[in-house]
Amino acid sequence: MTGSPQVVSGPEGIAVAVAALRAGRLVALPTETVYGLGADASDPDAVAGIFRVKGRPTNHPLIVHIADAARMGEWAAAVTPEAEALAAAFWPGPLTLLMRRTSVVGDWVTGGRDTVGLRVPADEVALELLRAFGGGIAAPSANRFGRVSPTSAAHVVADLGADVDVVLDGGSCSVGVESTIVDVSGDEVVVLRLGGVSVEALADVLGFRPRVEQAAAVVGEAAAPGMLAAHYAPAARVIICGAEEVVEWAAALLADGAGPSVVGVLAPRSIDGLPFAVIELEPAGDGEEYAHALYARLRQADRLGITHLLCVPPLPVGLGAAVTDRLRRAAASH
Repeated sequence: MTGSPQVVSGPEGIAVAVAALRAGRLVALPTETVYGLGADASDPDAVAGIFRVKGRPTNHPLIVHIADAARMGEWAAAVTPEAEALAAAFWPGPLTLLMRRTSVVGDWVTGGRDTVGLRVPADEVALELLRAFGGGIAAPSANRFGRVSPTSAAHVVADLGADVDVVLDGGSCSVGVESTIVDVSGDEVVVLRLGGVSVEALADVLGFRPRVEQAAAVVGEAAAPGMLAAHYAPAARVIICGAEEVVEWAAALLADGAGPSVVGVLAPRSIDGLPFAVIELEPAGDGEEYAHALYARLRQADRLGITHLLCVPPLPVGLGAAVTDRLRRAAASH
């Protein structure tokens, strides 16, 4: 589709977005993690539009955003003590809880599974929208399937154009990577996707360290978003390496006779001794700083025409673990 979406903001923008959702249209909304491509979670035709626009397999489940934890019972058939504790500690916030669904939750949201992912976002614009709308909003990231998630309204417009009806502009996302997904539907608490709440923080609340699912899922079998081996990928080929390896990697890529390479570097700190032709992106910092900058830097690499992006991950603790996870999945996409 050609053209541009309607970009709105403020109280008037929320009113426009609510009217669009109630009419079965698609609305991109800000959250503290990334921008979501939202539709009325109770409307199968509207939700079908999400899958169509993203190019997302319909058996790949979505997350339902709700206004507060008190509404969990409308969507979740059983709320475990662990779920209650995590919701109390981290909602509103970048945590999604996977729970057994009620009978009113449609297959069009869950990909046919008997579980549903629920989240109360911390972004105030998102919360105002949810309160005004009064229902659940199904919303994966507002980008084409498998590509880099958007962290600004401009990213959404650049990715989706008029394929999304309304873009609610809430500024830049404060966290910058997706929510942590925790499965609390069974006997074991399992982290299915690393994200904005660290495993260490989860362990502090639970009193034990939850298992982190390491195996990558395939389309049609993933219990939650973000579990595919290849995901979050820019057009550039992502290569993960240590800081001490970057200069050697860059020189080798520039000397490769297979074709012209535009080599870029993304690292927590500046790298000394890089070849003159290498494009060094602004250092991303550690942990939360890296998470906040990650997707914007990956998009910048594509705008600059970088063909090979050498990425030095942060230390894999706290949000650094989520950043490392995203880089690994991006690297697996090429």
